[in-house]
This record gives sequence, structure tokens and C-alpha cells, in this order.
Amino acid sequence: MGSPEDLDYPQVILQYSSGFLVSKVLFTACELGVFDLLLESGEPLSSDAIAAHLGTSTTGMERLLDACVGLKLLAVELTQEGALYRNTEISSIYLTKSSPKSQCHTMMYYSNTVYLCWHYLADAVREGRNQYERAFGISSKDIFEAMYRSEEEMVKFMAGQNSVWSICGKDVLGAFDLSPFTQIYDLGGGGGALAQECVSLYPNSTVTIYDLPKVVQVAKEQFISPEEHRITFHEGDFFNDSIPEAELYILSKILHDWDDDKCRQLLAKVYKACKPGGAVLLVESLLNEDKSGPLETQLYSMNMLVQTEGKERTAAEYSKLLEAAGFGEIQVKRTGKLYDAVLGRK
Repeated sequence: MGSPEDLDYPQVILQYSSGFLVSKVLFTACELGVFDLLLESGEPLSSDAIAAHLGTSTTGMERLLDACVGLKLLAVELTQEGALYRNTEISSIYLTKSSPKSQCHTMMYYSNTVYLCWHYLADAVREGRNQYERAFGISSKDIFEAMYRSEEEMVKFMAGQNSVWSICGKDVLGAFDLSPFTQIYDLGGGGGALAQECVSLYPNSTVTIYDLPKVVQVAKEQFISPEEHRITFHEGDFFNDSIPEAELYILSKILHDWDDDKCRQLLAKVYKACKPGGAVLLVESLLNEDKSGPLETQLYSMNMLVQTEGKERTAAEYSKLLEAAGFGEIQVKRTGKLYDAVLGRK
């Protein structure tokens, strides 16, 4: 950000305080279908045409489009007929629903669920607990009952998780050579995008998605093709039910949902089930050892406060949890992306 004397601190504070405005512009453009329309049209469109297609006011749409131009999500060309808008490469790849790397589902989950929980961040800090009760009027005694409070909400969450692995999946699965492990369990594997990346990267492997019965049902119906025979399912609650034997267990964005005691409990069960010579792969966003960053991970940790019982951790903290369960030869790989990898062996 430059040296202290170079900084305009009032300007920096104002930029930070308006960050939520940026988020809502992005969310709204996705929700209204701006980027999808411009992709489908195949040509730049005026604000009037976009407003007419999407059923919005012309004045509101023009301001939204101009804000998206400022965010580099749209480009504008001034012609004799007026301003014409088109997608940028970023919006075409990541913000259109038809793109393989689309993050639209994540945007909608953040807009309609996460954003509402964050409204009560001050309460979460005061109380040290998640805010589903204030945000949605439901008990958060079981956090996944709260998160999956309707099938629509569950599908939205699963689709959002899947979209993350379309970007980061190969990086975390390729951080270590997992080819020796052919029998793999993906605990809490949800919609199965990481499992699909795994069998693509390691074609000799089979992956079993272990998740709650209602999650498995949706994954079978909406996300995993019946023709994909290398991916199977196991219904259960891995805290309360047994964990079958396997060579490798993947826990992607699982431990950050829980406090240290719950993490130790789960990892002890995984260690007991793991075949000798097997391993566990943790996929998490790692904090620096002094917790000075990365900023994205610090913000994720705040999100764990408002939505779950857990937090983001450092590599040393995850290593300590693995060691307490019995795992050794612990290796850590930072991918340079949003999520990193930690491998522990039995």
C-alpha cells in the first residue's frame, strides 16, 4: 500500500468502509442476470435495451452498469447512438451461469445468506457465536440444520461449494502426489466437485463421498452423473456414525467449521479408520503463523464466527491437531490460491 507518509488515511478508511457497496453491486448484477444477457446477446447493448430485457428501471440499470464499468466487470463504448456495454473477460469467465468456472452460485449464497449473518457481526463478536437465530429466526444448535434449513438453501450452498473447486480443486489435489492412494473418502464432500476433480487428476482412484443423507440425495440427483462409476456415496454423520476404512481421507473446508475439541474428535476417528500407510489431506485457507494475513483468510475466519462454530487456523495449528490424533510426516503446501493443503500420514 506504500509507505505511511504516502498514504491518504482518510481516503483509505473511506474505501474500506464502502467495501460492502462494491459487494452489493456485484451481487445485484449477478442476481438480475446482467452478465448472462450480455453473453447471450453476442453484441454490446445499451442500458435501455438491458433494462427492457431484464425488466428494470432505466435509471437504476444505467447506474448499475456504470458501477460495473468502474469495477472492471463491464466495458463501455461511446457511440453516436449512446453508450454500449459488454462483458469483460473476468465477467464472462466467472460471472455468467453457463461458464464452467462460474461463481454465480457463490455470489448468490453470499448475497442471500452470508450477507444477512454479517449484519450481526458486532453481536457475533460480543457473544462469540454464530448469528442464524438473529438473521433467520432459527436455532443454531445444529449448525448444518441451520445452514440446510431448506432444500433450496442446501442446493444453493452445495452449488456454491462446487464452483470454488472448479477454480481451486486441481491446485489443492495436485499439491502432493496422491496417486498411490486409490481408495479415497471425501468426508463432507457435498456436491462432489472436488471428488470429480480427484478422479480426473488421478484416474486410477475411486472416491466415496461421505455426507448427510439429504446431501447425498441431492448430489446424486443434481450434481454427479450416474455414469461416473468412480464416485460412490456413503450416507452418514461422521461425528456420530462409523467411518469406513480407506487409504486416503479428504477433509476439504471441514475442520474450519468446528472448534479444536470437535476437530480432535473427528481426526481421531479418521486415524483409527485409516489403513496403515494411509493419509489424510486437509484443504483449508491457511493463516500466516503470526496471523497477520492473508486478508482473505482473516475475513473467512470472521465468517466462521458468524456462521459456524469454528475458525481459520495456521499450518502449525492444523499440524498440532493432526499430531494429537496420531498422524505424522506432516507436510504443508501453500498453493497461492484461496485454499492450501496439509497432508498427514499414518
